[in-house]
Amino acid sequence: MTPTRKRRVFPFTAIVGQEEMKLALLLNVIDPRIGGVMIMGDRGTGKSTTIRALADLLPAIDVVAGDPYNSSPSDPDLQSSEVRQRVERGEQLPVEARQVPMVDLPLGATEDRLCGTIDIEKALSEGVRAFEPGLLAKANRGLLYVDEVNLLDDHLVDVLLDSAASGWNTVEREGVSVRHPARFVLIGSGNPEEGELRPQLLDRFGMSVEVRTVRDPELRVQVVDQRTGFDADPDSFSDRLQSTQEALQARVVEAQERLPQVAIDDDLRIRISAVCGELDVDGLRGDIVTNRAARALAAFEGHLEVSDDDVARVVACCLRHRLRKDPLEQIDSGDRVVKMFCKVFDHAGGDPAAFQLALAG
Repeated sequence: MTPTRKRRVFPFTAIVGQEEMKLALLLNVIDPRIGGVMIMGDRGTGKSTTIRALADLLPAIDVVAGDPYNSSPSDPDLQSSEVRQRVERGEQLPVEARQVPMVDLPLGATEDRLCGTIDIEKALSEGVRAFEPGLLAKANRGLLYVDEVNLLDDHLVDVLLDSAASGWNTVEREGVSVRHPARFVLIGSGNPEEGELRPQLLDRFGMSVEVRTVRDPELRVQVVDQRTGFDADPDSFSDRLQSTQEALQARVVEAQERLPQVAIDDDLRIRISAVCGELDVDGLRGDIVTNRAARALAAFEGHLEVSDDDVARVVACCLRHRLRKDPLEQIDSGDRVVKMFCKVFDHAGGDPAAFQLALAG
C-alpha cells in the first residue's frame, strides 16, 4: 500500500507579486526577534495563502516526540517544564521531525482556547496537574496568524502580545499555575476599511507591510493561471517548482546560520536612531527592529556587514506604523519615513525601488 501524500500547499515561490509581504515574512523567519509582521490591505490578495506557503517552505524542526509544545531536544529555553524535568533525570529523549506549525487563530476564539485550560476537578480529585494545551502551545516554534486582527477582542490581543513579547504563556487558575514556552512569529492582517488598529497594537508588530490588489492585466492573468494550474493538479504543479522551493529554503537556512556573524557599525546605528528621533517615534522599539531587520536582510543577501542600502529597504516597513497620525497631513507615512531617511543619510532619494522591500534575484 502506497503512503498517502500530505495535502499540497500552494508553493511559496509560485506566488506572483506581493514581494514586500513575502520578504518581510522571510526576514522574520531568519530572525524571529524582529517581532512579527502586520499585513494591511485589500481582501483576496493572498495573505493567508502566502503564510501557509511559508510554513510549508520551511525545513522540518526536531521536537521531543509526543510533546504538545513542540519542545526542542537541545535548547532549554524552548522546552516545557515536563521535558526539562526529564532531561534533569538523565532520560534519553525520543526525537522526531515535525513540520513548522502554522496556527490560524479564529476570530471567535476564547481565552481558554488560546491559552489552554486547567482541569481543576481532576487536579483536586487526583492530585495531578491536568492541563489542556491551547493554540499558543501548538504555535510554539512556528507561525501564529491572526486574520482581521483589528476585529479581535482587546483582552485576547493583550494576551497574544504578552506571549509574543515574553516567549512564554502562563495560565493560573484556582492556585494551579502552568507555564510553557510560546515562541512564535506573530503575523496579523487587517483591512483599514473595517476599523483602525490601536497604536499600541501596531507598535508591537516588528514590521508593517501593505498589500494591494494587482492592477496590471498581465499579472492578474498570471495569478489566475497559477492558481488554476495548482487546483487542477497540485502534485505536478508543486513538483515543477520543487527545485526552486528547495533553493529558497536553503537560502533561508544559510541566512539563519550567517546572522550571528553579521555586523552593523556604530555610525549606521546612530543614523538609524537619528531617523527614529527626527520622526518622533515613541519608545526604542523602532530603533531595535530596524537594526534587526537590516541585519536579517544582509544575512539573506549573503553579506556579513549591513549597508545603507539594507537599511533603506527595511526602514519604511519598520517605522511607518509607529508614526503619530496627523489628520491634516496628506503625505503617506511611508513617504515621511523615506524623506527623513534621505535627509539623515544624505541620500538623493531618486529611485523609489531603493526603498522597496522586495526579493532580489
